[in-house]
Amino acid sequence: MNSPASSSADAMAARRRRSTTWTVVLSAVVVFLAIVVTAQLLPQRSPAAAPPAASPSSPAGQGADQGAGQGQELEFVRRDAGDPMAIGDVNAPVVLTEWLDLRCPYCAVFSRETLPALIGKYVDTGKVRIEFHDVTFFGEQSEDAAVAARAAGRQDRFVEFVTAVYAAAPDKGHADLPRATLVGLAKKAGVPDIKRFTADLDDPALRAAARASTQSAQQLGVTAVPFFVAGNTSLSGAQPAEVFQGFLDQALDQAK
Repeated sequence: MNSPASSSADAMAARRRRSTTWTVVLSAVVVFLAIVVTAQLLPQRSPAAAPPAASPSSPAGQGADQGAGQGQELEFVRRDAGDPMAIGDVNAPVVLTEWLDLRCPYCAVFSRETLPALIGKYVDTGKVRIEFHDVTFFGEQSEDAAVAARAAGRQDRFVEFVTAVYAAAPDKGHADLPRATLVGLAKKAGVPDIKRFTADLDDPALRAAARASTQSAQQLGVTAVPFFVAGNTSLSGAQPAEVFQGFLDQALDQAK
């Protein structure tokens, strides 16, 4: 039979072991939380931030010479000189890719409040090309609107149509975009042949293209819009203009 002194020593030893175990567990938790917090503070990168460089047969090589830093561009960068879903010099040092939904309220905020300044400072000066990718995250009307934008694009009015949609968007919530509204917005965007535009709204090829664009975005890991990639770095949300300027300046520095 153990003596009282021996039992007391055993109890103290057991308490020390339990204390040591909890110390190890708590230390592990602290380390894990530190890693998570650090990751949140680092610049965001898309899940597709480091695929192999696009081959000459990929969309990135169509209709353009490969300029400075372009050999390392991601596979979704198109650089097609005839692309209606893009603005800016096809050989600009940096391509800013934006994923957007025409019923997205934050996409509308970016379009109205930030994009014009970026166009003036970066696009008009030949530094940055902007390429748009449509997604349909907010229901059937989002898909209808994407089809309408592509129909406007057939008449070289894609960007003008998108701008008109966002200019008319409500301050809160998702825009209501029935067919009649889409036709009216096409008129505001200066689409020259409204009869052709209206017919193209029923073109299954345009609807298939909009669905394929959404699927491609989801495969890349784009689950919320607006979402942007410049170089190998991503940015999410309608951030202030100064954030986008730093984002693009960094991409330009890396492209040198």
